Amino acid sequence: MPKSKQTNTTRVSLAELSNSQFHSILKGNSTQLTGHNSPSLEELTECLTFSPGDGRIWLNDQRMLLMHSSSFGFLRQELIERLGRDPARRLLSRTGYHSGARDAELVRQRWPDAEPAAIFIAGAQLHGLEGVVKVEPVYFEFDETKGTYTGEFYWHNSCESEQHIASYGIGTEPVCWIELGYAIGYVSGLIGSLVIFRETECKAMGHQKCKIIGKSANLWPEGERELDFLNESVNLSGQSDVLDIIKSKPQTQADGSQIIGVSATFTAACHSLSKVAKTQATVLFSGESGVGKELFATMLHKMSKRSEQPFIAFNCAAIPDNLLEAELFGVEKGAYTGASSSRPGRFERAHGGTLFLDELGTLSLAGQSKLLRALQEKEIERVGGIQSIKVDVRVIAATNLDLREAVKRGEFREDLFYRLNVFPIALPPLRERREDIPLLFDHFMQHYCKLHDKKLLGITRRASKALLNYDFPGNVRELQNIVERGVISADDNQALDLSHLFRNEPIPQELVYSVSKDGELARERDVLGKGANLSAIEQFSQFSKGAFSLDELEQKLLAEAVQMEAGNLSAAARKLGLSRAQLAYRLKKFEK
Repeated sequence: MPKSKQTNTTRVSLAELSNSQFHSILKGNSTQLTGHNSPSLEELTECLTFSPGDGRIWLNDQRMLLMHSSSFGFLRQELIERLGRDPARRLLSRTGYHSGARDAELVRQRWPDAEPAAIFIAGAQLHGLEGVVKVEPVYFEFDETKGTYTGEFYWHNSCESEQHIASYGIGTEPVCWIELGYAIGYVSGLIGSLVIFRETECKAMGHQKCKIIGKSANLWPEGERELDFLNESVNLSGQSDVLDIIKSKPQTQADGSQIIGVSATFTAACHSLSKVAKTQATVLFSGESGVGKELFATMLHKMSKRSEQPFIAFNCAAIPDNLLEAELFGVEKGAYTGASSSRPGRFERAHGGTLFLDELGTLSLAGQSKLLRALQEKEIERVGGIQSIKVDVRVIAATNLDLREAVKRGEFREDLFYRLNVFPIALPPLRERREDIPLLFDHFMQHYCKLHDKKLLGITRRASKALLNYDFPGNVRELQNIVERGVISADDNQALDLSHLFRNEPIPQELVYSVSKDGELARERDVLGKGANLSAIEQFSQFSKGAFSLDELEQKLLAEAVQMEAGNLSAAARKLGLSRAQLAYRLKKFEK
């Protein structure tokens, strides 16, 4: 490997730095890699888990796909032949760019204490782990204070070039478009400015292996800086559109609630929301308790033409039947004993705006009849009043019951159901959108760390897996409560673990597989160490049943981690989400 002048690197915790501070210490080159840097290939491999029970593969907290390379080749060929070579190249390059940017974020969050040089090479290892290509670093050097990066790499066994050759044979141009986009996205995401990679040799051109050269955009000659195939998704901050959307900050409620998600079912609900928002149609939200129906209703109002007018929420389950009419339609002075003054009801207060009726399925049949008349006639009459009052209100309703079944049972009026069911939107439970759990967790953790003045390091791997496998009967609201509990329970500069998050909840014990050192799939506890006793989840399950105390649980977990790492305290500390000093202190405490 070529050598060059050694550049000093500052050893700090990246998790404690702002973006500007993080980039200011990015200085070094490939000569700083000793082969023992973290994240190592073994540590990266530990992040890849297979959960066949629910049909998911995870890379840390990102869902992955396993597909035939020939199927990928078929898809690639279809894109080229239907769209044309250049449009297909742009699309595939942007896809690779997004993947690289996501992996860069994963490495920065998962290994906040890693040496800067190691986080650059981790991208090459991840690309190999994902089955795309084997990367051989020749040399790289980076200095963010000067805004410069240079690097040279060989690619072996490129899936993309092999599939291109299978479809079109040997040609005259490089074809590793996804892999090139990945390199640009990963390195640009770490540097914070655009780094351009060019493929100078390619197996699809008849070379033995592929070769790429990377430089900061300002180091390329002017004519080579125009990468039109990435112009639609790259800006000079090195971020992709997808990540910008995920990290954007839409209107947040006082309790930290916010519409967040990228899963298919959740995105479908968001598309429906955007379509109906600008209309005057009545909307009926359905879904289990805690899925965010009121949050969606609030967002619908803010996206509508009535956004400057009142948004009035009414919980149908919170008002007794004898007060329902007064709350909805208002009261005239003297209408009954104690009515010392006239007051408007919810319909009048929402005039010109939006009325949100939550838990609609709890209304009595009498209450349903009164509501139906108001919706049909668009006028109300106060209790004790003699005049009708016209109201201009858009009604949004929500229920956690199956109203069609309630109609069949005679518990809900059929005519009212069809009056409200103009544009139904079903919100999925959290167990059906597990891809969104890491995003929601990160948002709530940041919110509660700020609220409770805490500084935490994230979440341990086993706690993350428990969250991903937990069914969340209380949905997003339950996740929010669990995260707040964890933030309160954990000490500063500590990662959230099982003992911080779960109390009486049933910890999932799904059949989960990881990749062993031999590259074979094995059950999680077998990968972690055949000599270990109970796994962390099993231990915590016994603790929840009162089998032993919290101190005994902690002692067991510490001992198991040290045993798994053959006495290596640094490695055991990383597994537990602690610093070496914190682990040593806790071990010494139990020796007394």
